[in-house]
Amino acid sequence: METHFQNIVLSLDFLKEVIKLRLDEYFKPGERKPFQYPDLTMQGDDSPMSQFIVEHQLNIEEYTILLLALVPHIHPNFIDNIVQGYLPTGGDFPEIGGAKTNQHRGTIPTGETILFILAGNDMYKRMLVSHYFSGDHFFAKENVLTLENLQEGEPRMSGKIILQQEFVELFTLGTSPKPVFSPDFPAKHITTKMEWSDLVLNAKTMQQIHDIKIWLDYNDALMQDWGMVRKIKPGYRALFHGPPGTGKTLTATLLGKQFNKDVFRIDLSQVVSKYIGETEKNLEKVFARADRKDWILFFDEADALFGKRSNVQNAHDKYANQETSYLLQRVEDFPGLIILASNFKSNIDQAFIRRFNTIIQFPIPTPLERLEIWKSSIPTKAALAPDVDLATIAHRYELSGSSIISVIHFASLQTLHRNSKTILRSDLVEGIRREYEKEEKVFAG
Repeated sequence: METHFQNIVLSLDFLKEVIKLRLDEYFKPGERKPFQYPDLTMQGDDSPMSQFIVEHQLNIEEYTILLLALVPHIHPNFIDNIVQGYLPTGGDFPEIGGAKTNQHRGTIPTGETILFILAGNDMYKRMLVSHYFSGDHFFAKENVLTLENLQEGEPRMSGKIILQQEFVELFTLGTSPKPVFSPDFPAKHITTKMEWSDLVLNAKTMQQIHDIKIWLDYNDALMQDWGMVRKIKPGYRALFHGPPGTGKTLTATLLGKQFNKDVFRIDLSQVVSKYIGETEKNLEKVFARADRKDWILFFDEADALFGKRSNVQNAHDKYANQETSYLLQRVEDFPGLIILASNFKSNIDQAFIRRFNTIIQFPIPTPLERLEIWKSSIPTKAALAPDVDLATIAHRYELSGSSIISVIHFASLQTLHRNSKTILRSDLVEGIRREYEKEEKVFAG
């Protein structure tokens, strides 16, 4: 890590020299040779920044842009200090661009800063430099850095250079923490301490889940080694449908756990907006971060986003359908695993249905499956009262797996409250009654 920090210091020394050479060329045109990049000497290390440079084979201009985007985060007054050496009595220097904000007192580099430092007054070179901010460049494709969006009519290159926070942390701290749920990232990282042995499903459902496991295991070999990357669309799309509590979310988290992939559940309350275009913007915040991250995206209660399109009767219908079309394209382009969960398959738009690789039903467990869940859910330190017949309970009461866990939770707490280790039938029945009330079902004790 020490070598990494040393290389950051060497990189900033390099950037300082680059800026000074360009300023020398501008302020002292007759005293200096034509602009030429200085030598950059760095110590070999395996830091994320070094790996990033090697992986993307950065040229000297791309490296300079990356440093300019990073420098406000570690040396706020970096550019100002250098420029002041050429303007000791003060004064404005619009050629170098830059922007100020209410919170940041130093100069934040803009596209204009890049144009000046990389191209000076060479108009032809300036036009070439702008390519680094096109949608074709890996800076944009991999959501590394972008130019700030400005109001219509303002020059695009006057926008601030925005280095995504995950790369700021990666390059400075050596690691990039998982994104935290917020309005800027409306998705929650979900995990589980449970194992596949804790999940009780019917044979057909388990076989279809096994198909997803096969894709996770062999997709890379199919696409790369077998050369199918040009013929098969990236990613895998699955629809989980069935009543609440039947194992849809648990299955998604277990897939992530088995294959060491982060699972993010999209929070629809933060995503769906009544304002035109806002839902797409909210979703793009997730997709932009998730691209090339090897995450699993889990859309719970997906009907709100992927529901059936309506006939166009007004402007709202028109934009709602456009929103669905955007989702359709974004889901198809995502290179990883996307899971949509819904209580009813019929609620999902047919355009999405056709594009799923698999559609998996999670039905209410059968009496035998419920019995297995009941048996596996009893705490190891607890015992059942003699009059508790789990087979009868499993056959009589139609409950989902999560509802059974809730009943055990309730009954276990009542048992501890009595300073006992024996779970009574009356507590189990009371817990079942409460679960029936939640679902507004008729309870016959």
